[in-house]
Amino acid sequence: MQLKRFATRLRFTGPSECEKMDEELRCYACGGNFKTPVLLPCAHNVCLICAHDLQAKSNIQGQFIFEQQLDFLDFPDTDRLSAASDGDSGVSYAGYAPSAISSASSGSTSSCSSGRGSTSGSGGVLKGIGGNYPPLQTDSVRLTCPKCHRTIFLDDRGVESLPRNLALESIVARYAQIRNRMKCQLCEKDAKDAEVYCEQCDIFYCHACKESCHPSRGPLAQHTLTIPSKGKLATGSKAPPRISTCSEHKDENLSMYCIMCKVPVCYLCQNEGKHMNHEMNALGAMSKVQKGELSQSLTALTDRARTAKNFLIELKNTIDKVEESSIDFEASLVAKFDELISIIQRRKEQLIHQVQREKDFKTKMVRNHINQCSGKLKQTSTLLEFSIEIMKESDPASFLLVSNSLIDRARHTESSWEKEMILAPRVDHEFDLTLESGPAVKAIERLNFKEMKEFLQVHLVESSCEFQAPDPPIIIPSECSAENNSVTIAWQAHPSSWVEGYVLELDDGNNGAFREVYCGRETICTVDGLHFDTTYHARVKAYNHAGEGDYCDTICLQTAEVAWFQPDPRTAHQDILFLNDNLTITCQSLDDRVVLGNVGFSKGVHYWEVTIDRYDNHPDPAFGVARFDCTKDQMLGKDEKSWSMYIDSNRSWFIHNNAHSDRTEGGIGVGSVIGVLLDLDKQTLCFYVNDRRQGPVAFTGLKGVFFPSISLNRNVQLTVHPGLDIPAGDEE
Repeated sequence: MQLKRFATRLRFTGPSECEKMDEELRCYACGGNFKTPVLLPCAHNVCLICAHDLQAKSNIQGQFIFEQQLDFLDFPDTDRLSAASDGDSGVSYAGYAPSAISSASSGSTSSCSSGRGSTSGSGGVLKGIGGNYPPLQTDSVRLTCPKCHRTIFLDDRGVESLPRNLALESIVARYAQIRNRMKCQLCEKDAKDAEVYCEQCDIFYCHACKESCHPSRGPLAQHTLTIPSKGKLATGSKAPPRISTCSEHKDENLSMYCIMCKVPVCYLCQNEGKHMNHEMNALGAMSKVQKGELSQSLTALTDRARTAKNFLIELKNTIDKVEESSIDFEASLVAKFDELISIIQRRKEQLIHQVQREKDFKTKMVRNHINQCSGKLKQTSTLLEFSIEIMKESDPASFLLVSNSLIDRARHTESSWEKEMILAPRVDHEFDLTLESGPAVKAIERLNFKEMKEFLQVHLVESSCEFQAPDPPIIIPSECSAENNSVTIAWQAHPSSWVEGYVLELDDGNNGAFREVYCGRETICTVDGLHFDTTYHARVKAYNHAGEGDYCDTICLQTAEVAWFQPDPRTAHQDILFLNDNLTITCQSLDDRVVLGNVGFSKGVHYWEVTIDRYDNHPDPAFGVARFDCTKDQMLGKDEKSWSMYIDSNRSWFIHNNAHSDRTEGGIGVGSVIGVLLDLDKQTLCFYVNDRRQGPVAFTGLKGVFFPSISLNRNVQLTVHPGLDIPAGDEE
């Protein structure tokens, strides 16, 4: 009921409502209305033809961009969950800062303005410069999203593996009809434009045919006549509902919803395909739940928009009040100065000029505030209008394809409202100035306004003061630090500057070009996912409506020499159990389950050990490295994104992509120590058992980003010891 009331309250009725969400109906690549839109894993849409073009362009530039990313970043924390959900769909993507890709491709740097969104997390903590890391294959099929510049890796089918956004396609088609005028259905020749639509007759009439064939008398007087655009919507809604089919099994209808992968699936996918043994729910039930969640988010967002709209009205009224206050204040000044002699007359004119300047300043600040709030309100209204149209989608599968991204966007917009939408006037319409008229003639020459607000005093003390770009911020070295592979930078505004936001930039650790990593109002920022044992340079600049100020002096911060990590509960299989501050792990399943470390490595030499705490019934745990999106419900090394050594009580094997090699005698028991040496400078992976090399070099040619990984079942318990010195025999 709540969903129906919400949709009824905001229902579109004509072309004007369509124009409000015109931005959501246009392709980011070609700029025109969507034609056969497909949904990218980053939740943006492009035309199918544009996707083919983007795939062709990205495959040419892919190698260069891939190397640029790996040269600058280790793996961050942001977007890990989204990457995990994309892993089963055949499509994955790698994200990075827009300024980074723009500088890599065209040499340009991104600019900052008051309207740019903040990339910080809560409290100004930035969880990584980029998004997810790309897979190992640099020659795989890929494309780059034209909106967020994320690199999306596709399977062998290329863009054909991307799901069609049938809900969006339906909206575009429906509102394309509204823009075209309907013709009269009763005119015999040269049909005229229709003026009305009869809901009972289901016919469009021009003025002449209405008067002759549908007079407003008798039984026809009870018919409901409406405008042609509403008639188009009514006729469009009578079309039979679409039945969505599986993208892999073309003859199968979508019948269930995979909870783990967050995609609709067919019967074959559920029982024979890659979604087998995954938790499922009925499409209709899941669609109802998702629509309910989206309705709640949009209801809260609607209240925010209504409050902002009322506030904008108050701001516009403030301009009139400033004008009125200015007139009243000038009148009081004239009355006081009329009592003084000629020398006061000269001083009076100077003070009136200052009042005019204050009025101009207040007016300018209010207008700037109106522009800022209007932009945020327009963005929110566009999201509201588009989301309501998506909620009208009758096909649950089509709706569920986009519902998660819309819920995330609505929640993100609502959560960021307090930071980006300041619903309080920056200046008061009253003039907080007092005039002292009692001193003698000598004191009159020093007469001036006594400011009541410290903010306005900065701009009005000197008669030549103008609204200027802020001075460089001041770095606070005592609050800056480097820990593990992250750095924290703190700063403060220059005392004489009015600041609306800051831009933090970081170099690549090799004295290369600076890249923007944060933009917002916070004065402290933590950047994760950097290289170990690397010195980074950071600088900050401030901005306001007058423009961007100069950069402050750079500060140097060095990350830790030794890489420290721990098993990550957020990305591990749900059967993995964690103890001892997540350093000790076991499993509650008899099948092998995979857990990854919370830090990825892309260069350097790294060594860690794992102690066997419990070993029952001769299991064969596996140790090694993996990509972030490896399969986590089978032994490590059975897929193409993991490399490992599995070992039992007697012998061990190396395994990658389910290919076994180099059987080596010597097993493990309680108290045994497994060592893993990842040398990314030489691109090799070696293993140790009780301080002795186990077999030859296991794997070579390793390039990219790798996470420490373990697979185990309920018969074994392990403790991880990260950040150890390299074994003596391999120091060279």
